[in-house]
Amino acid sequence: MSGSVAAILETRAAQTPDAPFLLAPDGETLTYGQVAHRAQALAGWLAGQGIMPGDSVAWALPNGLPSALCLLGILRGGYLATAINLVAGRDIIAYVLDHSDAKIVFVNAETEPSVREALAQSGAQLRVVDVSTCPGPGPGSPGAATEPGSLPDASADGLLMYTSGTTGRPKGVTLTHGAMVAGGQYPTTAHELTPQDRALCVLPLYHINGLCVTIMGPLVSGGSVVLPPKFSVKQFWPIIRARACTWFSVVPTQISYLLHDETPFEPIPSLRFGRSASAPLSPDVQTAFETRFDVPIVETMGLTETAAQILSNPLPPGTRKIGSPGVAVGNAVMIADTTQRETPRGEEGEVLVRGANVMRCYRKNPEATREALTPDGWLRTGDLGRMDADGYVTITGRLKELIIKGGENIAPREVDEALYTHADVIEAAAFACPCERYGQRIEAGVMLAGDSTATEATLIALCIERIGAFKAPDRVHVLPELPKGPSGKIQRIKLAALVLDG
Repeated sequence: MSGSVAAILETRAAQTPDAPFLLAPDGETLTYGQVAHRAQALAGWLAGQGIMPGDSVAWALPNGLPSALCLLGILRGGYLATAINLVAGRDIIAYVLDHSDAKIVFVNAETEPSVREALAQSGAQLRVVDVSTCPGPGPGSPGAATEPGSLPDASADGLLMYTSGTTGRPKGVTLTHGAMVAGGQYPTTAHELTPQDRALCVLPLYHINGLCVTIMGPLVSGGSVVLPPKFSVKQFWPIIRARACTWFSVVPTQISYLLHDETPFEPIPSLRFGRSASAPLSPDVQTAFETRFDVPIVETMGLTETAAQILSNPLPPGTRKIGSPGVAVGNAVMIADTTQRETPRGEEGEVLVRGANVMRCYRKNPEATREALTPDGWLRTGDLGRMDADGYVTITGRLKELIIKGGENIAPREVDEALYTHADVIEAAAFACPCERYGQRIEAGVMLAGDSTATEATLIALCIERIGAFKAPDRVHVLPELPKGPSGKIQRIKLAALVLDG
């Protein structure tokens, strides 16, 4: 299916108006016809406020039906939907609201105080609007006083989402409607989604995986999605069972939390598969999860800059290569050398992506855009990897995260996976520290199960056994939790700073 997000929603509403689309865990269900009507109402309200097509309209809302309706209403009006990361902190929220030139920011009672605090710091001039008072997402959804404008086309900018900014100011990724639709189409193709499929969305909609995979995927495929306010280990399986979900998309840390929860589990007949993205999944964790829950996990890979998915393993009975995020689906993927030329199969290089899902630019940052996008349209991901003879890619590390010890490149993931072989390790991440002798040495942070008796010495010995003394960490720091971004991806640079600061 092609066109803009708004056009696809209108088509779905015309063809299957009574089919379910957005569901709350407690039983409230909105059909495609109802969602399209509410999106039109919010778009018309924004037009009546003098907001012009292409203007930035931000939303700072937790997951739920109001958040999804707000997003779709902004897109229906042809506005630039600007995602506010609720866990980014005051300084980053202030920066995003100012840098995005947002005219309005939608909030609720929970998020309004932090948004107003950020605005007081930034000095940005924009309206703060409680989403519950607006037609569309608000209760009752009164009709709009102004008719929404014409539908945006696929080339119109649709989404502005900022990267996590672990190495400086976050960059504003600008995605067109066409890129967002491709971001829904590629998981639909990879996972063979149909109108009978129902997703569970536990990743925030201000993260590209939550938004494009579990909102755009069902929209493109004609399916439906359940939207709890947040991820909960205790509620995860009960919601899937009660709402007859057929698939879910999570990140590796969530898989690890579910695996270490001791609540008894009974098979769920509706559930076809789970999907892992946003960070590499440890093969040991994947195998243990599938063994315990009898749910196949499809490992994938995606980026904010590519509207989520770029690689995916096939569904069973297709060949899933454990430890690989799979093959290109929809877009093209190339492993390139330092001159952006393709390397022979099996050789390491940078992962490059080209396709309809690739971003248009970084907002107000032409230098970063030129660095990321080659003249012939390839996006440089910054990830290092290899491609085998069957087209499966294995990610070996990040260009900016490589540990160079005594002149030898060491991928942190290799150390992570050695640590994950210990049954008590819930989270693990290796990182570089300055070293007078080797230039850099290896250290790691771990989070352990609550009743674990594992020690630093035990974990270091395990790594020596698995990967050898040279690659084993000199220190393993046992922490209550490792620092993570909005998707749950562990942030090595922040972890290193945390440890070095004591």
